[in-house]
Amino acid sequence: MRLTRAAVLARAKAAALDGVRRLNCWGSHLTDISICRDLPNIEVITFSMNGISDLEPLNQCQNLSELYLRKNNIASLNELFYLKNLPQLRVLWLSENPCCGSDPHRYRMTVLRNLPSLQKLDNQAVTEEELSQALVDGEEITAPPARRNVENGCLESTESSAAESTTETESELLNFSLEETNKIREELGMKPVPRDKFSSFAPRDTDCNRKKRVSI
Repeated sequence: MRLTRAAVLARAKAAALDGVRRLNCWGSHLTDISICRDLPNIEVITFSMNGISDLEPLNQCQNLSELYLRKNNIASLNELFYLKNLPQLRVLWLSENPCCGSDPHRYRMTVLRNLPSLQKLDNQAVTEEELSQALVDGEEITAPPARRNVENGCLESTESSAAESTTETESELLNFSLEETNKIREELGMKPVPRDKFSSFAPRDTDCNRKKRVSI
């Protein structure tokens, strides 16, 4: 699906694209984020749990400081080429993408070599030792990946889509494990759920459900 201007304005509760500072499109089935080229003042983007594969539209987001891209379809670390000139980028969550590969050390070192200004990568603080090691173990990315076709589509929205998005996110937390739930909450700026309280997030056994079971 394509992220549209109307959807961005509704979710960000903004009157114009240049007024958008934060954008949460978690789990929205997105594949095309071309609209990001028109978000010059965006600071925080949450795009986790989508189908995004091309990061080129983010290249113009010069004020971007936090970017959440966990669980997308980013196939190559060469996509980092488009993030190298973002001077404010300090937080990146890129884990659980195909580009992470089977060697977590090489992956982390390559990301840090190309984005040395990061303070947190995949929810882990970046150390000075890692940055030094990245110069040795990381691969320098000097060119963008080969072009790919981007799926065209349309993301429908209404005036209430921003509120609906928050409600949907909260309800979807019920379907995940404690670890996954806390990852999602971290991206949304929410506190993690303690293990001993996780059961309280599970769907409750309502009178209606009990009656249905009795009648069966």
